[in-house]
Amino acid sequence: MRRGWSGVRRSDHGGGPLDGGWHGVLQSAGLLFFAFAGYARVATLGEEVRDPERAIPRAILVALALALAVYLAVAVSVLSVLGPDGAAGASAPLSAAVAAGSWGAATPVVRLGAAAASLGALLGLLAALGRTGLAMAREGDLPGSLATVHDERRVPQTAGAALAVAVGALVLASDLRGAIGFSSFGVLLYYTVANAAAFTQQAAHRRWPRGLHVAGAAGCLVLAAALPVRSILGGLAVVAAGVGPRACQRWRAASEPT
Repeated sequence: MRRGWSGVRRSDHGGGPLDGGWHGVLQSAGLLFFAFAGYARVATLGEEVRDPERAIPRAILVALALALAVYLAVAVSVLSVLGPDGAAGASAPLSAAVAAGSWGAATPVVRLGAAAASLGALLGLLAALGRTGLAMAREGDLPGSLATVHDERRVPQTAGAALAVAVGALVLASDLRGAIGFSSFGVLLYYTVANAAAFTQQAAHRRWPRGLHVAGAAGCLVLAAALPVRSILGGLAVVAAGVGPRACQRWRAASEPT
């Protein structure tokens, strides 16, 4: 057995999908969870769409279904050409699969398409996280200067610009593959919070049964616990860096005389 960059154990020889046991399946699902996190970014754009109560739930379901269909098509194609070990050992599995077939000359086009898709995902992420930064700035969790909104377009211009600078620095200074583990931990953690918050909704505003929220929260916690140890520790460190100062701020505010 050997370990990949994420710390997940994988076989040196071919085998079935359960060779690593159920823990390996859960760990893989947890690491891949970040790839499904983008659809929920739609929910942060409530101030920028018409009729958000109707449009956003539909957009989330459509985005999730389309993403799942594309992922399945790509996964089946790559595995049918490279096999499990070939896909696991390739640094660019999609390009390797194209190069291994009769369309090898299209490899540069595939790489260009992957770069364009990544750029599109990044732009969507910047827009959604800019809104998240705006909300946090309004609540005092981030500097108040990030709460600036453009007068005409109503977009969080300062938060968006700060986020773009931070992402650019991260891309230039680190190996993004190592960030996937603790990123998945963070995503699973805030989805747990989202399920818990949905559980408290009143019946008039609830779209799904409460049992589904309980199952969702429990599933997120199970996948988070199955992640590699260094991913969990990295995620906890990031959470502590955000929650610690906020907790101290609230403690000081509560202890001040009124």
